Amino acid sequence: MNFLNFLKEKVSYLLSIIFLQITIAIFLMPYNVNKVIIMYIIFVPIIITIIMIFLEYKKKKSFYDNVDAKLNELDEKYLLSEVIDNTNFIEAEKLEEYVRDLGRSMIENVNKYKFSQKEYKEYIEMWIHEIKIPISVVKLIIENNRNEVTKSIEEEIDKIENFIEQALFYARSSNVEKDYSIKKSTLKDIVNESIKRNKNILIQSDININVHDLDNIVYTDSKWIIFILNQIIQNCIKYSKDINKQIEIYSKEFNQRIELYIIDNGIGIDSSDLPRVFDKGFTGKNGRIISKKSTGIGLYLCKKLCDKLGMGIEITSKINETTCAILKFPKGTHLSF
Repeated sequence: MNFLNFLKEKVSYLLSIIFLQITIAIFLMPYNVNKVIIMYIIFVPIIITIIMIFLEYKKKKSFYDNVDAKLNELDEKYLLSEVIDNTNFIEAEKLEEYVRDLGRSMIENVNKYKFSQKEYKEYIEMWIHEIKIPISVVKLIIENNRNEVTKSIEEEIDKIENFIEQALFYARSSNVEKDYSIKKSTLKDIVNESIKRNKNILIQSDININVHDLDNIVYTDSKWIIFILNQIIQNCIKYSKDINKQIEIYSKEFNQRIELYIIDNGIGIDSSDLPRVFDKGFTGKNGRIISKKSTGIGLYLCKKLCDKLGMGIEITSKINETTCAILKFPKGTHLSF
């Protein structure tokens, strides 16, 4: 709060006092009133007024400085009304009343939004679980009626399952901490399960998997990691070359972490696209050329889930040579990146 700006608002009031005192003095002059008394009548009220203005400034400045400090400390600014100190001037009391009303209104709207979001999330999860039943039935029918047509249908069903799983994890990604369970797992079991889930598309795409050095133990939620690994493997398949397709998966142990490497020999990622691969909806140059239906959600979800799980994720690439995804698991159960 600037004193000069505050004083500008008080200029008219101060000038009125000065004008009034000078007018009184002028009226007293014909009556031979002592000049000392006249000077007293002029200057004392003006000095008192200036002192009162300065004290008012100090009081208001102290209040607004306190409000600024509290506001800067708050992560949720709409809770300001809960931490404002009691005021002792009328404008601040009215302001405090407005802020409290606004805060209550904001909290009510936030709660409505949270409730609406919760209802939508519950509906999506329920729908996903319901849709899995007919999909399982279709896969069972395919299993009992193997031919070229049902094989093609199964491939499309696998794609549908992937999109459904992606939708489920997207719906849950904002509240991962309420849905995960940290347990001791081996990378070998996690990788094998992911390969098993992608078996059909790997065989169809004629991709060789080279898996080794996966005996490391990590503390994580295997369900979430398998989903992350699925997204990476499916990207490896989507952006593979036409011949000699290969995915290599292995792990390395360091002092504070264990890293899982997923490396392909596909078309790679342009260096200008690398900084944005985890952005929501970003598909990059190759994504627009190779796959017009790419959503740009897979890696975005991977990064979001890794952040929630206290893990690191990194993508490196050389165009037309290779792409390497690295999942970084902290050692122990409480460390994070």
